[in-house]
Amino acid sequence: MPGENLSRDEARERAALLSVDGYEVFLDLRSAVGESGQEPRTFRSVTTIRFRGAEPGAATFADLIAPSVTAVSLNGKDLDPSEVFDGTRITLEDLAEENELVVDAQCAYSRTGEGMHRFVDPEDGEVYLYTQYEPADARRVFANFEQPDLKAPYRFAVQAPEGWTAWSNGVGELTDGVWKFAETKPISTYITAVVAGPYHYVTDSYTRVLADGTRLEIPLGAMCRKGLAPHFDADDVFLVTKQGLDFFHDNFDYPYPFGKYDQAFVPEYNLGAMENPGLVTFREEFIFRGKVTQASYERRANVILHEMAHMWFGDLVTMRWWDDLWLKESFADFMGSFSMVEATRFTNGWITFANNRKAWAYRADQLPSTHPVTADIRDLEDAKLNFDGITYAKGASVLKQLVAYVGREAFLDGARRYFKRHAYGNTVLGDLLSVLEETSGRDMASWSRAWLQTAGVNTLTPQVILNAEGRVTELSVLQEAAESHPELRPHRVAVGLYRRTAAGDLERYARAEVDVDGPRTVVAELAGEAAPELVLVNDDDLTYCKIRFDDNSLATLRDHLGDITDPLARALCWSALWSLTRDGLMPARDFIGLVLRFAGQESDIGVLQMLHAWANSALTHYAAPEWREEGGRALAEGALRELRIAAPGSQHQLTWARFFASVASSAADLQLLQGFLDGNAKIDGLEVDQELRWAFLSPLAAHGAADEDALAAELARDDTASGKRHQVRCLAARPSAAVKAQAWAAVVESDQLSNALVEATIAGFAQPSQRELAAPYVPKYFAAIERVWAERSIQIGMDVVRGLFPHLQGDAATLAAADEWLTAHESSAPALRRLVLEARDDLARSLRAQACDAGAAV
Repeated sequence: MPGENLSRDEARERAALLSVDGYEVFLDLRSAVGESGQEPRTFRSVTTIRFRGAEPGAATFADLIAPSVTAVSLNGKDLDPSEVFDGTRITLEDLAEENELVVDAQCAYSRTGEGMHRFVDPEDGEVYLYTQYEPADARRVFANFEQPDLKAPYRFAVQAPEGWTAWSNGVGELTDGVWKFAETKPISTYITAVVAGPYHYVTDSYTRVLADGTRLEIPLGAMCRKGLAPHFDADDVFLVTKQGLDFFHDNFDYPYPFGKYDQAFVPEYNLGAMENPGLVTFREEFIFRGKVTQASYERRANVILHEMAHMWFGDLVTMRWWDDLWLKESFADFMGSFSMVEATRFTNGWITFANNRKAWAYRADQLPSTHPVTADIRDLEDAKLNFDGITYAKGASVLKQLVAYVGREAFLDGARRYFKRHAYGNTVLGDLLSVLEETSGRDMASWSRAWLQTAGVNTLTPQVILNAEGRVTELSVLQEAAESHPELRPHRVAVGLYRRTAAGDLERYARAEVDVDGPRTVVAELAGEAAPELVLVNDDDLTYCKIRFDDNSLATLRDHLGDITDPLARALCWSALWSLTRDGLMPARDFIGLVLRFAGQESDIGVLQMLHAWANSALTHYAAPEWREEGGRALAEGALRELRIAAPGSQHQLTWARFFASVASSAADLQLLQGFLDGNAKIDGLEVDQELRWAFLSPLAAHGAADEDALAAELARDDTASGKRHQVRCLAARPSAAVKAQAWAAVVESDQLSNALVEATIAGFAQPSQRELAAPYVPKYFAAIERVWAERSIQIGMDVVRGLFPHLQGDAATLAAADEWLTAHESSAPALRRLVLEARDDLARSLRAQACDAGAAV
């Protein structure tokens, strides 16, 4: 739609012209319930904006995406909506020094998780509403100036159906049938929020005496759908929340500035969470309906703390434009892990960071679309796609290195100065660098050029020379970079030397920290040490890099990986081996063999779950096609063996049960899964709860062993929103050409499904065992994606383009089809081309890895 994709230049021009003094927003949400005679279903939105103009007589525009506008007035003059509103923008001419804009519009409820999302709970028919805006969907709910640097205070008022409660950023009170909310501090449009409905709501409070003797009291709230209330462990949510508030107040020296702290767990949410001040929203999957491992609780704690860090990094101080998105996301990602390790029970959080978050970053940084941490964001479509592994996890990794570079106290003191200097304002990269230079005395400009303003990941490899007595004569670290991004960076790394003890444990006996700079760096401190069996570059995970091994170290890992006693070192080795596999330097069958041999010894449950995911990916994408059947059989046999010997009732037992289901394919495997469901087969301690039942049903459906009737019966047993998503996924997974055609039409040819059901249908559509069934959709995919991108919301467009790309065909013909599309569509939307280019690169990587694996059979 014309004008929907705001550019950086337009935002810069508007920011130079306008200063916004305040918003008053009234939303009439009574239309959310009952029958609706129109499509789309709409609600009334009345917005009053007071703003100043730097150039009287100038023109600008306000943002609004709405089916219709009833009335517009500027400075008391009525404007004809048909003349000034084009569907996305309201033209404003002849501005005065002091201006008042009033817009009365009919805005649409959303099914895509963007704007005002409306959800009907299939379990009880209740309706739930919530908003989600980042980067620019507040304009789907009220008229505004939709850019982060036009901050203003807001007063929201909500008229809701009888019996409902409404929440917003400020404290609310029901007066004469309308929920009226306290005025906010100056904030950006994208972090305003409204939640409304018959939510189950639990309260608590946080109290702290500040350094000046004043008492800070923060009302706490947590909410979810009524149907999830029996599973809602709000006490644990509040425990982590209070631990986080303690940590950030101890270290930031700036009291939480937004009054209350509500946390809403909402349905059909596209993201993990969103940092709306005073009203943080989370995906409701963080409320666990069945038994989960500690890794799930750790992940939730990390997200709670990530969003809390945003109250300071992002909400109090906000980036001027999306170029500096990293100023909030990298910091929140780093602080989430930092605070979790230091303030909660999840003291192994840095292992998860090394093994999980950085894997996301390494993948993103090797795509053709890689970009510097400080990116060049031309417009909102660019911004939407840059919520990626570089902005989050690479940026956080770089900050972890920065703490090692400048020191913890200098880093935190810099943050404290940053908050006080720029409170309620907007910043750019230079604002942060200047305070860090003040507190550390370091040259931040050169560090920034190397780490924030260049793209790509370096590779570090040890080189060991031994003397005749078997001692280290010289140990050096070789640094390489990809041809496309040849920058060599300064790295502060620890190099660890490991050897086996008499008991057979592989333990570190020597360690040295060194500044790696340039193509070759000698680690003089390790000269004279006994010959190592394993050299681990980047021990303790201080820097951001890919790790390689010398031949002797790689041989040691093949035989003794499970003997490494330090869980972080073991996780780093697994991550490096996975990198070798993805890069086509280790055959996929070798990696799978290591998983089968050593994963059963893995104590860290999060690492084990990641190994299972990697093994599945190795089999599906990187193994030679002719070996897949054998490899799948080996994984299923190995998973079942570990399942049978795991401690009864343990989280390891649960994890192996889920992995077994994900790789089961033989008649015997499927019969066993059916036996678990029927109660005819049992393993001591394994409780087959409802979530595990769906995990077992998924492969049964995909292999034709569970038909539509069986899935309908399971839905009747679990007639909930979660159950419906599981059923839709399983229905789309069935091995039938008619099923695939129906699923394709539901997602590509229709926009009737909600975002959650689009996601579920796509997840079921592509199954590794159904490559022939999916083959006819290769040309259909490339014929449809440009239309889908133009007609659907950007979130649904991203889901379709990413999710339906024919990765599983895994052949040169599909790669050629992607290349042909890219050649023929050079003028297509850059964001769409980026998605196709990334998927094409993943496919090319798969083909290289398959060739490597095929070579292992020779």
